[in-house]
Amino acid sequence: MAIARFPSIVLDCPDPAALAAFYGEMLDWKIDASNDWVDVRSDYGQCLSFQKVEDYRAPVWPGQEVPQQMHLDVVVDDLDDAEKAVVALGATKHDHQPGETFRVFLDPAGHPFCLCLS
Repeated sequence: MAIARFPSIVLDCPDPAALAAFYGEMLDWKIDASNDWVDVRSDYGQCLSFQKVEDYRAPVWPGQEVPQQMHLDVVVDDLDDAEKAVVALGATKHDHQPGETFRVFLDPAGHPFCLCLS
């Protein structure tokens, strides 16, 4: 028996509202903000949360000077279309691209995430 239905992933960042807006738009999920904490929820219960951290330092990838700590893989049908969409939202395509079936980006706060073919 499961204890919970879905895990919530929490990302540290300098501006929770801005980062939640990026992921909310990319995933088409609803945003629920309160003070220094913002949740972005799917219609079926999954959640990403964003918390404000003073003196936030963005991860350095692929190096480990500031470890990435975690990253998200976002499944898409078309890498080229998805790339255009996330870049328009404020993502940056990373120079280091180690594969052909996925692409690595940095969100507006510097967290690495991948767009992966379904």
